[in-house]
Amino acid sequence: MSIMFDEIRQQPETLERTLRSGLRAAAELHKQLQKRRPRLIVLAARGTSDNAAHFGRYLLEITTGIPVSLSAPSIITLYGSKVAFEDVLVVAVSQSGESTDTNLVLQRAREQGALNVGITNESSSSLARHADHVLLVRAGKERSVAATKTYTGQLLMFYLLAHALGGRIHLDDLHRIPLLASASLGIADDIADIVGRYRFMHDTVVVGRGLNYANALEFALKLKETCYVVAEGFSAADFLHGPIAMVEESFPVFAFAPPGVTWPGMREMIQKLRRRSAETLVVTDEGNREALALGERKIRVPVKIGRDGHGVGDLYSPIPYIVPMQLFAAMLAQEKGLNPDKPRTLSKVTRTL
Repeated sequence: MSIMFDEIRQQPETLERTLRSGLRAAAELHKQLQKRRPRLIVLAARGTSDNAAHFGRYLLEITTGIPVSLSAPSIITLYGSKVAFEDVLVVAVSQSGESTDTNLVLQRAREQGALNVGITNESSSSLARHADHVLLVRAGKERSVAATKTYTGQLLMFYLLAHALGGRIHLDDLHRIPLLASASLGIADDIADIVGRYRFMHDTVVVGRGLNYANALEFALKLKETCYVVAEGFSAADFLHGPIAMVEESFPVFAFAPPGVTWPGMREMIQKLRRRSAETLVVTDEGNREALALGERKIRVPVKIGRDGHGVGDLYSPIPYIVPMQLFAAMLAQEKGLNPDKPRTLSKVTRTL
């Protein structure tokens, strides 16, 4: 098996470790945020970390009501524009902590006195040194180029950030997340039985909605990086507004379909895909009986999300939902005879301006 596969399997332990230490950092941050509640939150990230930031945007706005913007670092690094960061919380997200443009956004914000937070896996990184508050992902060294355990660690840190901001996040539910990730790893054999069907897949679409839109982007990225598949991630709403026109018979589509408020829209999209004779694989869980009853192929996450299985809906679904799809990407790469640990032309740290 690949290093990527091993690192995927490490996630329950790394999430537990990250949560244990992150609770202390979040408590300290909460004290500061009570004194200086931001009017706006700006998230700066690239690559997989940017996908995690998309999740953070949804989560923070849903649970705190504070508007969130995703930074375009080139506005500062290339155009030299001065952005007004007063009364703004700036959060830089980077696995390595060495993303040049992300760090520069953080530095400009600090110069204007903005409260700032760094989310990184590297305690000695430039990001960790420059940030006023660090939420440290405790994933250990990630050797595979394709990020897996650092992505889920970043998602967990956004839950803690939302909690620090007074958001509607229950710590009891956060303590369940490592167990949910462990349960998701338990269906590895089921995924291995499915993945061979997609060995010759060249193009695909991955669709999610709300909190799982980030997972659609992330799984599409993993298929690009490790399997060299032309994969595009979409929000279901955006997909129905035009891109669905490219779907034809047997075209492969992956759909994240947890129970909750996003399900009716996902159901409508899946029904339209069925009428177009697409080959749809639905990622769902035990709490969405309607999705489980569909005729489409399914990856069945073996948990019910939320305290009562349906009341919390999709709020805590992204981590247990992405773990099986990380396994899928790692297994598909090996099915294709590729090395998922060393994608061509890529390196672990990418510096851009």
